[in-house]
Amino acid sequence: MDALKASERDEMLERAMARHQYAGEALIEILHTAQQLYGFLSRPLLERIARGLKLPPSKVLGVATFYHLFRFAPRHPHSAVICLGTACYGAGACDLLAEAQHCANLDSERWTIETVRCAGACGLAPLVVLDDQPCARVSPDALAEFFRRTK
Repeated sequence: MDALKASERDEMLERAMARHQYAGEALIEILHTAQQLYGFLSRPLLERIARGLKLPPSKVLGVATFYHLFRFAPRHPHSAVICLGTACYGAGACDLLAEAQHCANLDSERWTIETVRCAGACGLAPLVVLDDQPCARVSPDALAEFFRRTK
């Protein structure tokens, strides 16, 4: 994504909309494509998609904000995604979230903290995905250590 020029990303998004014949029914797929190309969904990008698909901007924003996997700000170089599903929650995910937020606040330019409702790995609870690597049965101390090591 970073290696692509803005004009190349714009062209790829336009091709994706054309491939779907600018149909509003392809909105979610177009939003996914846009996020892959640009890293996140900015307000001007959402407005461009609305114009391209001939949809009201409010509908595009409503769909984008309804689904949890869409981002509206760029990610920092490191990320921690904490699962808050039932099994993870019961195994201490709230403590992990508090620890991650505390550690990220100490280095806020480098960390993006996110949550998911369920990562689909209940047998590994509590699960944290650190820099795109799933980590099972994480304790708050182990999470803090990961943050300290990742400078």
